[in-house]
Amino acid sequence: MIKKFFVVALVLMIVLSACAPAAEKAEVPAVCGTDAFGCAVFTKEDPIKVGYAGPLAGDYAAYGQDQVNAMLLAIKDAGDILGWTIEMVAEDDGASAEGGAAVANKMVSDPLFVAIAGPAFSGDSAAAIPIFEKAGIPMMSPSATNPELTTKGSKVFNRNAFTDVDQAKAASAYLFDTAGVRKIAILHDGGDYGQGLANGVKANFTTAGGEVVAFEAITAGEADYSAVLAAVASNSPEAIYYGGYNAEASVLVNQMKQAGLENVVFFAGDGIFGTDFLTKAGANGEGALCTTMVPPASEARNKFDEAFVAAYGVEPGTITAYTWGSYDALAVLLHVIEQVAIVSGDTLYIPRGALVDAVRNVKDFQGVAGTISCQATGECNASGPIIYHVKDGDWVVVE
Repeated sequence: MIKKFFVVALVLMIVLSACAPAAEKAEVPAVCGTDAFGCAVFTKEDPIKVGYAGPLAGDYAAYGQDQVNAMLLAIKDAGDILGWTIEMVAEDDGASAEGGAAVANKMVSDPLFVAIAGPAFSGDSAAAIPIFEKAGIPMMSPSATNPELTTKGSKVFNRNAFTDVDQAKAASAYLFDTAGVRKIAILHDGGDYGQGLANGVKANFTTAGGEVVAFEAITAGEADYSAVLAAVASNSPEAIYYGGYNAEASVLVNQMKQAGLENVVFFAGDGIFGTDFLTKAGANGEGALCTTMVPPASEARNKFDEAFVAAYGVEPGTITAYTWGSYDALAVLLHVIEQVAIVSGDTLYIPRGALVDAVRNVKDFQGVAGTISCQATGECNASGPIIYHVKDGDWVVVE
């Protein structure tokens, strides 16, 4: 009797097993076999990883934190991609070439990592490009502005920031045509960004008919530039243009008066825009000018501004000028990832080479800073530089 019972039970189990719905089996898309970089493969438990690389500690930490905050809002607004969650991977590269390479190597070693909204600076970007190129990881930097980054034939590097060529032209035109300056001294921090800007201003200003009476590099990170300022003062410039970031710019403006340069115009690039310069320079920063990428008012920008204030308690653009562009950089990547992703059964596939091509061919993406359309070189800028100055302790658009 017991034997008969077990036989019946076994038959019943076989019948029930045959009648049960089969588990969905993932069929690997054909494109994964033909794509130059293959496919990133995600089970239901795997997040789709996207990243950011920039300074998250030290003098420039405000840049990185501001950009990451904006990108986290882009992830929140995107929700998920075809049912898969999105995970932000933010890494501190120290805004250096060495850090840029180290972070890039770490990111490409993760099979779930598919795209980076960065790196933040030009030096770390230049070092990271070959590594992401080899791995087939698309990049969209919101703030790496060195013109040479898009002249080397990279298929993966893109940016939605204006270039230093644009900044240099705008600064030179303002100084020569609007402010009537004819003699300037140019200082820079020796970095890819700072020196590139300085060279551009020098070329444009001299072409316009102006005279560059000094062209000097300073050492980044120092607390005393009185010697170089004294040398500059001996040449009687009407303005000083500085290529570099807020930490050094604030030291320079704080020491200009003691060098006899208190009535000299101070102009810099977008690297000094934000509250950090205002705080460190104090009253000495009054009247300082810079080019920046703060976008014009729009319904999309107003909606983003409200969400940013609600999330972080501070107006976007207060810390850096890259808030809006950082949101857009990641938002456009997420948009394109969803376009090329393929779901088969309970698995998601992202063809890496197809993703690289799709990012480069983005057209008419509506971001909070404007419309993003990428050129063949990877230039995807939505808006050009706008000139701001410090008035009554705050950054204000120059009328």
